[in-house]
Amino acid sequence: MNARSTSRPHVTLKIATSLDGRIATASGESRWITGEEARTAVHRLRAEHDGVLIGAETAVVDDPELTVRLETAPVRQPLRIVLDSRLRVSPSSRLMKTLAIAPLLIVAARDADRTLAAQLESAGARVDFAPRGLDGLELDDVLALLKDTHAVDRLLIEGGGRVAASCLAAGCIDRIEWFRAPILLGAEGRAGIGPLALKSLADAPRFARVAVREVGPDLWESYERIS
Repeated sequence: MNARSTSRPHVTLKIATSLDGRIATASGESRWITGEEARTAVHRLRAEHDGVLIGAETAVVDDPELTVRLETAPVRQPLRIVLDSRLRVSPSSRLMKTLAIAPLLIVAARDADRTLAAQLESAGARVDFAPRGLDGLELDDVLALLKDTHAVDRLLIEGGGRVAASCLAAGCIDRIEWFRAPILLGAEGRAGIGPLALKSLADAPRFARVAVREVGPDLWESYERIS
């Protein structure tokens, strides 16, 4: 998917990293790389989108809520979406415990355990299915599902590195919101973007920087895709 299609949402990738592009230490510690001002800006970004998406690894390791938490409550909470081909989301996760605050959609592979799907749905989550691809789920099908079935016109992707890389490689990222903290974590830290399997520099996804601002001690850069 190298061109913007009307069958998918407008997709924004949010990344919060160290200066050297790491989202966590080697042990997985990530709270908090960026400061309070940057985290508040992320909550505002969530409020501007219809859906917020993460991968299963982020759901399991970070156990996030993905809700909008601001001094003024949002008119509505965005749909929280987890790409979870094998249905690894725990019924005791923060995502499941906050269903009264915001809805949750789990997208699994069509060959996933339907018993697990039924358990999650009985607890209040929505489970939909998409074809399995070479690396997880087929992104075209997932994005079409989000737009056509769940009315997600503006999608915010929040992690992790594998999901970010898959979406960048597929050409479906329209905008990047990158928050950089003034710390260094080194090569052993976890990368904000996973392998892209580029054969040459010419194959690299390219973006134009459209804004830069300071948010407390951190830097917030905005980029738009070059068509």
